[in-house]
Amino acid sequence: MKLITAIIRETQLDAVREALIEADITRITVSRVSGHGQQQSVEIYRGQKVVPNLIPKTKLEIAVNDPFVDITVNTIIKAARSSSDVMGDGTVGDGKIFITALEECIRIRTNERGGAAI
Repeated sequence: MKLITAIIRETQLDAVREALIEADITRITVSRVSGHGQQQSVEIYRGQKVVPNLIPKTKLEIAVNDPFVDITVNTIIKAARSSSDVMGDGTVGDGKIFITALEECIRIRTNERGGAAI
């Protein structure tokens, strides 16, 4: 079992969610988060350039069994990547995906454990 955490642009949420549903990945958790990486947005405030510290993003958390890891990751990449350049390599700020081992999963309602609980 793995926990896939993806940080994506807020504007890409609907596209990613719809792509995940098409790939039969229907159980996701979505949070609004703020952060910064290499992406920097510059705003003009009263005639001066201001670089805000934190940029709004969306965090997806998806617990999957091992056979679904690649399907989930590839679906997120295809849906979240901006296609601003000819090569389709995306742009700075498209997001990140983290994959961590999930030690245990327990469904509270039925007390099922492990992969069956996902």
